[in-house]
Amino acid sequence: MANDVRDLPAANHDGLYRFLGGSPLAVTFRLILLSILVGVVLAAIGFDPWNIINSIRLLFQRIWDLGFDAINWLWRYFLLGAVIVLPIWFLSRLFGAPRGR
Repeated sequence: MANDVRDLPAANHDGLYRFLGGSPLAVTFRLILLSILVGVVLAAIGFDPWNIINSIRLLFQRIWDLGFDAINWLWRYFLLGAVIVLPIWFLSRLFGAPRGR
């Protein structure tokens, strides 16, 4: 038994799969979808892909121009998200799977 040799379930492309986190085609598809999603979010903020530095500067300039209204804006979005996130988190903790110790 001490001299038994077991073959590991590894293929020639195992290193590539481990590096990418899956098959190259699946990873490429996920990255394309994620890029589109992030692009939509950045476009909603007002970023322009052809002039990203100017878009970032303009975003900070608009936030600065808002002054204390930016804090009010941030607080309102926090409250809006918390109305959804906190009850879901609490219910998932309350009715979630028991933790084994």
